[in-house]
Amino acid sequence: MRCCESGYGLGFRTFVLQGGEDMYYTDDIMADIIGAIRSAYPDCAITLSLGEKTRESYQRLYDAGADRYLLRHETATPEHYAKLHPAELSLANRIECLRSLKEIGYQVGCGSMVGSPYQTLDNVVEDLLFIKGFAPQMVGMGPFIPHHETPFADKRAGTAELTLFLLAIVRLMNPKVLLPATTALGTIEDNGRELGVLAGCNVVMPNLSPLNVRRKYMLYDNKISTGDEAAEARASLERRMRAIGYEVVTERGDYRD
Repeated sequence: MRCCESGYGLGFRTFVLQGGEDMYYTDDIMADIIGAIRSAYPDCAITLSLGEKTRESYQRLYDAGADRYLLRHETATPEHYAKLHPAELSLANRIECLRSLKEIGYQVGCGSMVGSPYQTLDNVVEDLLFIKGFAPQMVGMGPFIPHHETPFADKRAGTAELTLFLLAIVRLMNPKVLLPATTALGTIEDNGRELGVLAGCNVVMPNLSPLNVRRKYMLYDNKISTGDEAAEARASLERRMRAIGYEVVTERGDYRD
């Protein structure tokens, strides 16, 4: 709640709660957190990115006040998906989760990792076709970056060039989609987020997490902005966006048909 208080004071009107599939954060706990944010900040959008859950869990969190849910499909090819995940996970279930979220009423985001291990050009085409057919309100698409403590530590990272190309295609496919210029893109390329906006992105996401916990959520090596206070991050992003002719606005940013 202190993070939301800080963000609200800085003008943010969308809060994103993102984390791994942590069994500590039960539906009861998350519903309480979401409900508290909804009560304190009724004019703000609440976006969740908490992984695969049951339809009942998604419904409960939606009823508690969540508006959006980001669940990257990661790859639309079953064989490729199996190479990236443990055997108990399946692309079929991932897509069923996405369909459930949409049916419940969330604004839904899917997306892929560009340059993920074993990815082929055919896989990339399948990703674009899936995004086109699913017609999400949001698309989260960024480059794969390895982490040194994972099985893919020795794999090559995705490239900014291909990521920017695909972001531009997504923008052309869906002119109104919410399309973030990701932190990962800014990590592999110094001005990656600026290039992302120029390629068609219309969302940037400053980090409101307390500095002392950010290193507990290092999804990949050399992640940028881990040492910036929220106010510093916003000011830095504003300067960067002005340098390429854009202004940062702080409205909810709802998808509009």
